[in-house]
Amino acid sequence: MKLISGKIVTCCPMNPIPEIQGLLKDEMVVFETKFKEAVKSQVSLLDRIMHYIIRRKGKQVRPMFVFLSAKMFKPVNDSTYRAAALVELLHTATLVHDDVVDEANTRRGFFSINALWKNKIAVLVGDYLLSKGLLLSLENDDFEILKILSRAVKQMSEGELLQMEKSRTLNLNEDIYFEIIKNKTASLLASSCSAGAWSVTQNSDYAEKMRLFGEMAGIAFQIKDDLFDYGQANVGKPTGNDIREKKMTLPLIFTLNKVSSSRKKELIYLVKNKNKDKAAVAAILEEVNSAGGISYAAEKMYQYRDSALKVLSSMPENEYREGLAQLVRFTTERKY
Repeated sequence: MKLISGKIVTCCPMNPIPEIQGLLKDEMVVFETKFKEAVKSQVSLLDRIMHYIIRRKGKQVRPMFVFLSAKMFKPVNDSTYRAAALVELLHTATLVHDDVVDEANTRRGFFSINALWKNKIAVLVGDYLLSKGLLLSLENDDFEILKILSRAVKQMSEGELLQMEKSRTLNLNEDIYFEIIKNKTASLLASSCSAGAWSVTQNSDYAEKMRLFGEMAGIAFQIKDDLFDYGQANVGKPTGNDIREKKMTLPLIFTLNKVSSSRKKELIYLVKNKNKDKAAVAAILEEVNSAGGISYAAEKMYQYRDSALKVLSSMPENEYREGLAQLVRFTTERKY
């Protein structure tokens, strides 16, 4: 355990995902079948790629958020399954497109689609997944759920483009940082929770509260991911990788705003021009640590986590609400 601003925080919480998978066992089995059906194609090449995508799928945390957000209110229905499938289709499409943009050859330990089938096919596969998601909702009159998720796709694109724009000059303050991660990272999780609640309640107040819950949980998740770049834990990416990619994360933004103007210029120069130099990256990491950037970011992360849990506490009390709370707590305490 550790003490942060008077709060005792557990360092190594148990991973709640296996327990939650058990809680949603029946729903996830049905979901797997429905998702496979949703991506079927009459084009043999597409079918082979879809089979590959299904084989390499992750933990499917976002569909879990959909189901938990629904079951907290009422039993799931066909609309809930379609919402979960739409979330997974959109998420997968964005990952396929991201790998093309980032020229990434691997994803979750597997070869990326663009590495195996080249960029043109990968872009078309992403487009196919997006269109299948749209049709899944439209053909079943899930207009409100489609509206909820379409907003997320718009926000994700805006967040990514804003980050690219600001990374050219490294002209990024804290407000812009939060706008970027709210749009780029948190919007899909927020929409997952909102769509799940709407699918069983058709209540706009519940849907909005769950959207807000998901947004704050998503922001906390991203800050935690940023913090990994300044630690020594094995998290699947090298320490200092964000700096090498010239990404302005919260610990670095705080540090740049705290040091003298001359030191700020020196640090920005290092990030811009020496971001591949190990000694320079190490110097930036040390500066961020000594300036208090890491502890500041951690404090912000816990504030967003606590705000998410506060919203959640106003929802019906049951095992599904507790499952959502466990996921949020695990998000901020995970070691990977």
